[in-house]
Amino acid sequence: MRSFNTRSRIAVAASAAVLLALAGCSSDDSSSGGSVDEAVSQNVDGRGPITFAMGKNDVDKLQPVIASWNAANPDEQVSLKELPGEADDQRNQLVQSLQAGNADYDVMALDVTWTAEFAANGWLQPLDGALAIDTANLLPATVDSATYRGTLFAAPQNTNAQLLYYRTDLVPAAPADWKALTDSCAAAVTKTTDCLITQLKQYEGLTVNTTQFINSWGGAVVAEDGKTPEVTSPQSVAGLQALVDAYNGGTIAKRSTSFTEEETNLAFVGGESAYAYNWPYMYTNAEKDGSAVKGKVAVAPIVGPAGAGASTLGGYNNGINVFSKSKATAKDFVEFIQNPENQMSFADASFPPVLASVYDDAALVAKYPYLPALKAALENAVPRPVTPYYSAISKAIQDNATAALNGSVSVQQAADDMSAAITNAAK
Repeated sequence: MRSFNTRSRIAVAASAAVLLALAGCSSDDSSSGGSVDEAVSQNVDGRGPITFAMGKNDVDKLQPVIASWNAANPDEQVSLKELPGEADDQRNQLVQSLQAGNADYDVMALDVTWTAEFAANGWLQPLDGALAIDTANLLPATVDSATYRGTLFAAPQNTNAQLLYYRTDLVPAAPADWKALTDSCAAAVTKTTDCLITQLKQYEGLTVNTTQFINSWGGAVVAEDGKTPEVTSPQSVAGLQALVDAYNGGTIAKRSTSFTEEETNLAFVGGESAYAYNWPYMYTNAEKDGSAVKGKVAVAPIVGPAGAGASTLGGYNNGINVFSKSKATAKDFVEFIQNPENQMSFADASFPPVLASVYDDAALVAKYPYLPALKAALENAVPRPVTPYYSAISKAIQDNATAALNGSVSVQQAADDMSAAITNAAK
């Protein structure tokens, strides 16, 4: 799928100490032959051919990058190993290999929500010491998404953030804040046009939207330890209340509770709303021939109570398998993916880059006018909860946001129940 400060790094020895689950290795040829804490210090200078694993739905963006690397590195070839298309199946395949202590995959393209879990289980090599990478030119939120307990455990590859789409024929300019958006609805809405549509169906899209409201109002789901709930703070409750009020008051269309990204895309491109929250891919669809809104669409960062809001981050982070025998080559490869040429190719493929300078390229901005707004959104973006318990926490968010939206419980009760579920998940 598509304004935190970067946490400081700590030494490799300390990084190894925070690994929570020390897995034994299998005795087959693909195993490193030692425990996780031993593996951290092994093969740091190892070089040779490596494998790169990624879900098959997005490998087309990486194939040219791999081909370019292989042409320049005949002795350190990268072999692509396609993972299943569905995220859960990808994760399960990786987990089975890593739990066995195997080096089947040297570099793994991880959904940003998996990074903390894989780090906590001791499956990722800390990118510190000899394997440290320079993150100074990357968008800070992407670095935060790859950081767990103060240590960088993966190299950001590509990113994503939701944007506010608006109809220029109905709305003269982007709203400055949430109140301006809600106030504009009366003039923008028609018999056939909703005000704002987004993804409130009970799935990961609801987690994205709920966390966007919580973060935009200054709250958080969990603390930096990845397990202490913060959803009952006044700011977090205010964000959830704003979401529920907008839904009940008609600012957010009621049908959004049945919408995923694609339903949102179809409805907005079909001219059925004045505003929409969605990922950048929708811009291209809105400008295609046959779109009901072609030539009448602009984008801006999502909004909060006092200006730009905090989009919830998407994308992939590249983790190096702690059991890899060629970590030096793996480190060079993940840095190669971040170079300007490759990051520019991602932008051309609607695969938002992590290198900040790409968003300022005049030729690219001329081709993709949404890039400045996307950069602004990414500069204010917040990762989804950085926690080894992400799946359970996401379910807690979805279950209780749904209860609040359908009126089964009050917003405060939903926040309390969400907090209890997060505490239980992190035990």
